[in-house]
Amino acid sequence: MTKAAKYKRVLLKLSGEALMGDDSYGINHDTINRLAQEIASVRKLGVEVSVVVGAGNIFRGMAGAAAGMERASADYMGMLATVMNALALQNTLEQIGVYTRVQSAIPMSTVCEPYIRRKAMRHMEKGRVVIFGGGTGNPFFTTDTAAALRAAEMNCDVLLKGTQVDGVYTSDPKKDPSAERYTQLSHMDVLQKDLRVMDASAISVCRENNIPIVVFSIHEKGSFAKVVQGQGVCTIIGEEKAA
Repeated sequence: MTKAAKYKRVLLKLSGEALMGDDSYGINHDTINRLAQEIASVRKLGVEVSVVVGAGNIFRGMAGAAAGMERASADYMGMLATVMNALALQNTLEQIGVYTRVQSAIPMSTVCEPYIRRKAMRHMEKGRVVIFGGGTGNPFFTTDTAAALRAAEMNCDVLLKGTQVDGVYTSDPKKDPSAERYTQLSHMDVLQKDLRVMDASAISVCRENNIPIVVFSIHEKGSFAKVVQGQGVCTIIGEEKAA
């Protein structure tokens, strides 16, 4: 018997790197197909799903700025790259029968809808997956902040961050074998310990709006559905809200 979902409405934050699989750049076909199946399985639980996807697999604004580009221009390029990823994820989801809408904070009506909060909420109520592209529409803000902002605007019960590891650790577990995983943290713990699971502005938005953050490994098969059901290995930041 399938366990009932713990949350009614969620936002999934995916990094651009999550789409690369074992490749060094771009979108891996098998990986994006698996992620689409993960999202579809959560929709089948009756959960309303929205997604914010990054662009690190194509272009990262901070890296462009570090290489000598003007920061605002580099960030706009990164925001455009998030729309490319959003369209790829939309196409993959719709190939498996999941109705999807892409909304961009930077208007580009030829390829997707502009971000309209009430319209996005209506899509979710109708069972469509809404993918938010274009970041916040402003330079100097990360897609983590965009995810926190959209989670607050959509009245989501939780922000789920799918990462390369299965939670938040005392140090990088890939470099430090003695690193320990936290099971529960407060938003202030993350800020005070400078754990950098998300940037400070994203954590602050979630804290101010009482949105818990669940950090889990997106690479484990079935992990998205497990954390939505209140199971699986993860780190919970903040106080959880019942559906």
